[in-house]
Amino acid sequence: MSAIKNIAKSAFITKAAAVFGLIFLVGCSALPTPPTASALYDFGPSPVPAAPADVRPTLPQLPPLALAPVEATGTPDGSTALYYRLAYANAQQLRPYAQARWSQPPAQLLQQRLRDHLGQRRAVLMAADAALAPASDATTPPQRTTILRAELEEFSHVFTSHDASAGLLRLRATLVRPHLRGEQLLGQRVFVVQIPAPSPDARGAAIALALGASQVADELAQWVDGLSKP
Repeated sequence: MSAIKNIAKSAFITKAAAVFGLIFLVGCSALPTPPTASALYDFGPSPVPAAPADVRPTLPQLPPLALAPVEATGTPDGSTALYYRLAYANAQQLRPYAQARWSQPPAQLLQQRLRDHLGQRRAVLMAADAALAPASDATTPPQRTTILRAELEEFSHVFTSHDASAGLLRLRATLVRPHLRGEQLLGQRVFVVQIPAPSPDARGAAIALALGASQVADELAQWVDGLSKP
């Protein structure tokens, strides 16, 4: 009789342990999952110009240029989100990637890339630091450094279908020369660059948009060089 009691007691203990184990597993599964860290992107290393054969200091080939802060008119100001559009569904809706962002607002990243490209052939100043150039004589009015203003109107990953997409960048550039009575407009141009994305995701978007930023910076530098010569 005691053997039967022992068997029943052992079965009860085993069943109770199984119930408590199940409760423990259910409790663990109910715990919140730690959030996944967002992938962080930038434009990558800046282009490094080839070292000249003569390493002695040389004067800039072109006159100095003042670069105003790039304004982001096409995206929320100060946002670091990486945006995409589904052109085949609703091209007017700007959507952020949930687990990806830029290291800085795109306008700031683009300004640094512009400064890198422009600075290869001239001194590039911040617009607030642009000083009056010395006059040649007392009768000649002082001339101010030419100022470049840029507005980032579009900077997004555009899908034309489920598996076809490109990084789209549109930049409006205005070049002016300040005078005592206002500003002289030297030129204005809209730069549009569209680079196919290597993959239909945030990583592909970051690669395409970074390449687009470098291409726009190169095209803009050539345009400015042609307009700002004395």
